[in-house]
Amino acid sequence: MATTTEDAVPRSVPEGVKKRRDDSRLAWLFILPALIGLLLFYFWPLVRGIALSFTSWDLLSPAQFIGAENYVRMVQDPVFWNAVRVTLYYVVLNIGIQTVVALVIAVLMQRLTRSAMLRSLILAPYLVSNVVAALVFFWILDFQLGIGNQLLEWIGLSRIGFFTTEAWAIPTIAGVNVWRHMGYTALLIFAGLQAIPSNLYEAGRVDGASEVRMFRSITVPLLRPILGLVLIISVIGSFQVFDTVSVTTGGGPVNASRVLQLYIYENAFAEFNFGYAAALSVAMLAILIVVTFAQYRVTRAGQTDLN
Repeated sequence: MATTTEDAVPRSVPEGVKKRRDDSRLAWLFILPALIGLLLFYFWPLVRGIALSFTSWDLLSPAQFIGAENYVRMVQDPVFWNAVRVTLYYVVLNIGIQTVVALVIAVLMQRLTRSAMLRSLILAPYLVSNVVAALVFFWILDFQLGIGNQLLEWIGLSRIGFFTTEAWAIPTIAGVNVWRHMGYTALLIFAGLQAIPSNLYEAGRVDGASEVRMFRSITVPLLRPILGLVLIISVIGSFQVFDTVSVTTGGGPVNASRVLQLYIYENAFAEFNFGYAAALSVAMLAILIVVTFAQYRVTRAGQTDLN
């Protein structure tokens, strides 16, 4: 059988391909610990939680399969729907105010100063834990002894039950969390602003565009992918609000601040209805998937105009 020259001489593998293969093995080696952690602490609890949502389990006796009974109960549960409504109200307030304030701070930092000290001060509230921040504001805004209400009375206004009235509970909790997270969000947006080429602003000034016009026509469109990412992260975090509510209002007054995460906790660890709590958690997961997908499509977070 005749043998050609190409069959006799083995093809040499390009050096670049060899290097890529070696880099891939090294990359998988570094990724492996994080991948194991992801599977053990996220994927397995997710599968376990979905399985528990179809059972009745009080932690002391074996779980009993009850089909979709927990989901039927959830649909007929008025407290669940109230928790969904309260959580959505909190998310709208928290994300709306926080995004606007953070955007203003980031633009001011870019235009007026780039001091590292100032950035550190802006980030300082984020270093305070949620529980500590909530307790401090709880004392400041106390109806009888808080300095906040004493200041209101001193300027001639009536005292306000920030954490004790239905109308003020959620806005006050949203305000506490806006104060804590606005610096962190501002730094994320500030990092996005650094990627916008400065020659675009110079061209705008040459054309006689005002600061407002350049903000509307240059900054906002080119910042869209970062804003989309920030919104997705912030919304997911806002749906999981728990500690601030738990240490200030405990869900009151009259369920006015009973957010979904707190209702899940109460069913699991106060009433030992772990199956029903798992069903509530699955519902929350479904809500977050829908909201995140809608945000991703609306903001076009995966696309950029910097081409």
